Amino acid sequence: MGDQGPTTIMDFVQRYKTYEGHMAATHELVKDLMIFGQEVESSSRAEINRLLQQLREMSMDLEDATKSRRQLQHRVQDLEANMGNVLLDNGHSKNQIPYVLVLIDGNGLIFRQHFIKQGAEGGRRAAIELHRAVAAEPFIQANETQILIKIIADIAGLGRALKRDGSINTDSELHEFVQGFNQASFFDFVDVGANQDTVVSKLKDNALFHISNPSCKQIIVGISHDPTYGPILDEVIRGDASKEERIKVLEGIPAVRAIVAIGTGIIRYQDIFRSDKLTDRRTVSSHSVQSVRSSSSISTANSGLPSISYATVTQKASPPPQITLPIPLAPKNTNASLRAVKQAPPKPWNPGPRGLDAPIPQNPIALEAIKKRKDSNKLCNNHFLRGPCAKGDECCFVHDYTPNKDEKNAIAFLARLNPCTSGQECDVENCIYGHHCPSVQNGICNHPYCKFSPEEHPPGTKLRSVKG
Repeated sequence: MGDQGPTTIMDFVQRYKTYEGHMAATHELVKDLMIFGQEVESSSRAEINRLLQQLREMSMDLEDATKSRRQLQHRVQDLEANMGNVLLDNGHSKNQIPYVLVLIDGNGLIFRQHFIKQGAEGGRRAAIELHRAVAAEPFIQANETQILIKIIADIAGLGRALKRDGSINTDSELHEFVQGFNQASFFDFVDVGANQDTVVSKLKDNALFHISNPSCKQIIVGISHDPTYGPILDEVIRGDASKEERIKVLEGIPAVRAIVAIGTGIIRYQDIFRSDKLTDRRTVSSHSVQSVRSSSSISTANSGLPSISYATVTQKASPPPQITLPIPLAPKNTNASLRAVKQAPPKPWNPGPRGLDAPIPQNPIALEAIKKRKDSNKLCNNHFLRGPCAKGDECCFVHDYTPNKDEKNAIAFLARLNPCTSGQECDVENCIYGHHCPSVQNGICNHPYCKFSPEEHPPGTKLRSVKG
């Protein structure tokens, strides 16, 4: 048989010692592996910490470098911009293109009807004709001078006025005309909304800005219709003869006295612009019918006074017949008719071309409440009667209030107590000021400090106090 197994206990002891030697070697191996792993981990952890610190430092350096580069780029851009401005200024001072500016109040200087009726095509034709007319002026060198044209207007108000005049049938005709006009280079027809003060303000600002530019060789202003522009034109010129030579007034309707008095040259393009004011054809037609009716005179018999019935007098409202002496004896049955003729109402007073302002209904309580507002608590007339106030926050009157209908009527009535500077020549449809005294009742002016002149009252009015 094979090897014999242990025969004594000592055989097991020897084998155990051999096993114990193997176990000790194994434990030593594990111990050495653990020590080595710990050393590697510590070394790796230290290296990682070093790399993280280095990464943080490099990130900070990169951020600083980025900031410095951006600052340097901004400085370079600023220097380039400044250099460009210097070069541009030098170039402009030597070779800047001269130009002529045409500024027009579109609600006062109005294109002829045949242009507007043609819509967009009429707008393009009007732009071409206007450019051609300006370029033909002897004070302009067309080949070297750029022509800029800006028309500023309340287009909605202009459309209403043109429809009343019968010049257009629909608003679209005017809007298409404006679109066609704006298609021309350097031609602008600007709508500023329902505020004539904004039209005046923008024309003034444009004139003041361009008159100080040496490259602006001429300014042609279409403002002959409104005396409001007289002081503005005077302010633009400021007594400077050279500026006066560079300004011309483009006349449509005959220039008002305030414009003529400035002494600037006046030019006319009668084939392009209307020379008459817009009128209300509906009112003219109504007056024509009344004139035809009142022109029917009462026939007079050779033997006495006319035989007139009360119905005839009230229907025709004709004036008393002209009677020559000696007067024949009248039939007894004509006394009632004669009294009716004598009591015919007088002809209404007509203060001028604009006519009488429409009456404003009043609520006495609301009127007194508005009157009691004083100084900075007063409501802004322009803001509540014509839309947002052009002065905005700079206005010293109240805007943040919502008046009711009676209060709005009161504001309108108090504004009407101030005379319009244009008087009866005013053609601003929504003008809030008075064009004759509104305080006359039964032949007496009831305002103790009336600002209207005697001529702005009906003939024979008794005045308590008038300040012209």
